[in-house]
Amino acid sequence: MKAGPLLVRFVKGFAMFWWDFLVGDTPELFVAAISIIGVVALLSEAGHFNGAAIVTLPLLAVVALGVSIKRAQRAARRK
Repeated sequence: MKAGPLLVRFVKGFAMFWWDFLVGDTPELFVAAISIIGVVALLSEAGHFNGAAIVTLPLLAVVALGVSIKRAQRAARRK
């Protein structure tokens, strides 16, 4: 058996595992988490607003979860 196809299958399987683990069924939560981490990092490092970063992180997380719940409720009503 050639090593090429086996390696391709391994890399594809590895990538699919991480995609399913990180993104799963709700890609908007993954994007929101990455965005929140970026905003908090910018506040903390660029502006040295550590107090604002501490408050911003949970607020943005709650907003992202609320938006995701509303979106799921609307999708469930359509079915």
